[in-house]
Formats: sequence, C-alpha cells, structure tokens
Amino acid sequence: MAQSPMPSLPIERGQAGAGLLAHILVSKYCDHVRSTASPAFTRAKAWSSTAPRWRPGSAKSRRSPRPWSKRLPAEKLHVDDAPVPVWAPGMGKTKRLWVYLRDERPFGGRAPPAVVYRYSPDRKAEHPRAQLAHFDGFLQADGYSGFGPLYQAADRQPPSVTEVTCWAHVRRYFYDIHVTTNAPIAGEALQRIGNLYVERTAIKLSPEQRQRIRQSVARPLIDDLATFLDASLAMISGRSELAKAIRYARSRWAALTRYLDDGTLEISNNAAERAIRPLALGRKNYLFAGSDAGGERAAAAYTLIETAKLNSLDPQAYLREVIDRIADHPINRVAELLPWNIGLASPIRAAA
Repeated sequence: MAQSPMPSLPIERGQAGAGLLAHILVSKYCDHVRSTASPAFTRAKAWSSTAPRWRPGSAKSRRSPRPWSKRLPAEKLHVDDAPVPVWAPGMGKTKRLWVYLRDERPFGGRAPPAVVYRYSPDRKAEHPRAQLAHFDGFLQADGYSGFGPLYQAADRQPPSVTEVTCWAHVRRYFYDIHVTTNAPIAGEALQRIGNLYVERTAIKLSPEQRQRIRQSVARPLIDDLATFLDASLAMISGRSELAKAIRYARSRWAALTRYLDDGTLEISNNAAERAIRPLALGRKNYLFAGSDAGGERAAAAYTLIETAKLNSLDPQAYLREVIDRIADHPINRVAELLPWNIGLASPIRAAA
C-alpha cells in the first residue's frame, strides 16, 4: 500500500487551515473585532479550547516574512507610538507599540511603502534608541524627549539622525486653544499654518519640484509666521496656554522648517498617525493584549497587515497566501513573501 505524504500544515498538527488563520488575524487586527468567535465556530465546539492558540501560532512563525522589522532600509522614517493595555501582572505600567513607517510615494520614490510595529513594556527612551540603533537619515516625529540623544553628535562625529518635526502637532495646540477660548491670536495662527499646506499642489512631483514650490511659496509665509508669533508672545502672559503653544513651536523651528530645503521630507507626521489609528480602534474593541508576548504578536500581525494595505493588497488574501506557503518555503528566501515581492494573484489585490 502506498500513500502520498500529508501536505504541510500552517501549524503543525493543527486543525486550522490557512484561510481560517488569515480570517482570525484580519478580524482582530484589521477589522478590530473584539471576538472572532462566530456562531459557526461555537457550533463546531472548536473555538473555546483551540482557536485562542491559533492566532499566536500563526503570528510567531520563525519563518514569518518580516526580515525588515529589525532594520527597515530607509533614508527617512516617520515615527509615532501609542499606549497598549495589557491584562497581566504589572498592567498598571504603560505598554507601548512603536510605529516606524517608510513611504516615498508622495515624491515618487522607488522604495515600496512599509510599516513596522515594535512592542515595548514601557515608554522609556531606551526602546526607540535601540530600535533605531542602525538608522541613518531623517526622523520625523513629535516632540518626545526620548528621541533627543539620537539627534546629538557622539565622539566628535556629526549626528547620524536628523530631526524633522510636525506642523500638525503645532497646529493642534493652537486649535485646542482656539476652540476653548476663541483667542484671536490662536485663530490667526491657525489660518497662517493652514496657508503653509502648499503640499496639495506638490503630490507626486519630484523632490526638486517640491523644494522649489516650498521655497517660493511656503518660505515667505513661514518667515512671516515667525515674526507674528514672536510679536504675539511679547503681548500675552508667559504662563498662558497660548504662550506655551508659541514657545513649543519656536523652540523647534529649525526642525519644523527643515522640510523646506528637502523635497523628500513632509510637512507633517500624518503618515505615522494614520498607522496609529488601527491601534486606537483595536483598544476600543478588543480592549487589551493578554500579556507582553501577546503585545509582541500583535506587533507582528499589525506589521504584516498594515504593510499589505500600504501596498494596495487585500490583507486577508495576502495572509492566506503567505500562511499557505510558509511551512515549505525556504527560509533563506523568505523575503520573496514580502508584500511587494510575492508575485501577487489578482484576488490578493482585488479588495485593497
């Protein structure tokens, strides 16, 4: 008697196939469903004892196609972070998910877009510094002080990381004050900052064209804004919220205006904030991660799903294809399964 060998399974000796595993991952980390236990699972009596282990198993495969997650090749990164509730001893501490995003599409760059999520048990500065230890280039982020040492020179060498801050953060301070107090200075600051967004006319233009537009249109507006803010600061109480907003902007002026001289940079960090949005929706619905290990697995799942979406793929079809192939795929060729390399069939791209 001859019998053909059993095909490899996504999880050794597991019941779940690639389609079900992809559905579970996308339901939680893309559709933000609090519980993926459908009536069909309940009737099959498979969910309560088995399914909670399927998601971790599929997210932590040693062949997971995430070789870029420790070092994302880029000359510019958008960075942000968000709190993550964890249901475990010590849950009172603030857990974080850090977002590192590469997106060259606004200036027609050739590198495919990618986003990496990294989990840490707290918000200490040592975590982003370790995660960015090999990064050289422009770092666009908010005013988090933990990034400060990255921008400083070491051993008489120029700093390898250049700070670029975000006009959207500056605008938010003035917006909150304007909504609360209707202060005329805050209202005028909002209007002046809004006028800086000549970026709408610069989408998909070359870096050189973007730079020329910014120098000719935005540079004079920013110089006038600086004069206006300095004059306004002399007229108001130094302890007011409005004064704090002005000082926040003026203390970061060099990093705020750096984008004027380089067409590959952006006026704001909105790209990273968009990548944070799925985390906020997840917190609202599925509430928390079960442990630090669960936080790391969530980071892995978000990395694959959100990068697939950035590359215009249907994340469920992409994950199904990867999970179906990963067990037999040569580990030294795992990069072939990345969203921009996989050789995509039309169904994978259909629902993007």
